[in-house]
Amino acid sequence: MVTYDEAYSKVLNSTLNLGVEEVALANSLGRVLAEDVLADRDFPPFNRVAMDGIAINFTAIEKDFSTFKIDGVIGAGTPQQTLDNENNCFEIMTGAVLPDNTDTIIMYEKVTIKDGYATISEKPKKGQNVHKKGSDLKENTIVLKAGLIIDAAEIGVLASVGKSMVLVQKQPKIGLVATGNELVDVSEKPLPHQIRKSNMYSLEVALQKVHIKAEHLYFKDDKQSITDGLKEALVKYDVLLLSGGVSKGKYDFLPEVLQDSGVEKMFHRVYQKPGKPFWYGVHSPLNTCVFSFPGNPVSTFANYHAYFLPWLLKTYGISPEEKKVILQDEISISGDLTRFVLVKTFWRSGKLMAKFSKENGSGDLTSLAMSDGFVKLAPRKSNYCVGEEVAFIATRNFL
Repeated sequence: MVTYDEAYSKVLNSTLNLGVEEVALANSLGRVLAEDVLADRDFPPFNRVAMDGIAINFTAIEKDFSTFKIDGVIGAGTPQQTLDNENNCFEIMTGAVLPDNTDTIIMYEKVTIKDGYATISEKPKKGQNVHKKGSDLKENTIVLKAGLIIDAAEIGVLASVGKSMVLVQKQPKIGLVATGNELVDVSEKPLPHQIRKSNMYSLEVALQKVHIKAEHLYFKDDKQSITDGLKEALVKYDVLLLSGGVSKGKYDFLPEVLQDSGVEKMFHRVYQKPGKPFWYGVHSPLNTCVFSFPGNPVSTFANYHAYFLPWLLKTYGISPEEKKVILQDEISISGDLTRFVLVKTFWRSGKLMAKFSKENGSGDLTSLAMSDGFVKLAPRKSNYCVGEEVAFIATRNFL
């Protein structure tokens, strides 16, 4: 048996180096950027017109001109034009290149146009409504740093600097392993002594939220089937997430078979609730990590979020950050177990608050659907009080 802190440390100290790969920009959502991305030119790349209106040379204003002959109309995407007579003007649209020999834009709302002439209604400021070249970014400036998780905004930036292919951290190949003769497929009607394979689907969708596709495996509760299945799975996958088969029952063969298969046990059983039977190990020659969670749904869900997701972040080179919430209920903690308690969260005065959800034990799958995550409560003699700030493990959203 190890404490939660010891277990957490062992898991995070055994992350994998999966390397990097290039993916198409359209496929980079949710991936972790593996390179610093530089601006390939100044942004904006030219003096950009910021308002629809007319472009003038301010020297005409200094000479008290208020009416200007219109030399033409310029739209966005037109090569740069030149104003030959500084006492004239161009009509011009937002996004266009500022014409040579002009320096000021007067928006249409301040202009009256008649018979090819534009008359302004008030004196402008020199240089107004011009987005200067390079005022946002200079060429070769870092626009995105390695280690970012790519979202829609990052994809927009990558597109703007011409990154059609993006260097990202490789994702682990993950096998989801269910064990137990009592399990049947979701599409089947279970007999009174059977249950559906719900844990695998919960884990599969949880992994989809971090943009990882996993494969399902199922081993029956006999030693040979588990041995044969694990032998193949350890070679094929970087990570195995198992559910069930690690307690002290007569058919809980996994700890023995994992050890016989060359997986070094880092720990088995943690001073925590739920998820006490959690088993974790590493097959060093194959570079494979094995997370073997208890079969109860809440136990599996808690361990996945408390251990695997921080492990995944660190594998990507990102330091996991502990979130905090403020308790709205009092709770007493007795004994020496770290507690993961389901909570519903809400915002009040800019602070994230947590109220305990109703729980009916670690087998109560429905309680997960009514919660936003777990508060992590270390063992201590005094109660946790209303208004106290504690660690929070979110399950609704990953980051």
